[in-house]
Amino acid sequence: MDKKTEEFFDRLKGELEKSNTWPAIYLFKFIVPTDNEKIKQVEQAFNCLGAVIKTNQSKTGKFTSVSVDVQMENPQAIIDKYIEVSTIEGIISL
Repeated sequence: MDKKTEEFFDRLKGELEKSNTWPAIYLFKFIVPTDNEKIKQVEQAFNCLGAVIKTNQSKTGKFTSVSVDVQMENPQAIIDKYIEVSTIEGIISL
């Protein structure tokens, strides 16, 4: 992980610690190329967590937004999940 990414996650963790009582519901938002395998990889990352997952394809059909509402135990669990899904080719985390 590069320095800029580390700094971003450190800042995010600090903001999450201040703004929520844990455990808390967190909304993850991703954009992935419209490819069933990539969408499935995102869904599998949240498997067994009781997540509510919604997908919406772009007008052109090239991309799919994936929204995931899930209860997370703490800010570090959120960061770990962002790092886990970052290995999916073409994913953009919002």
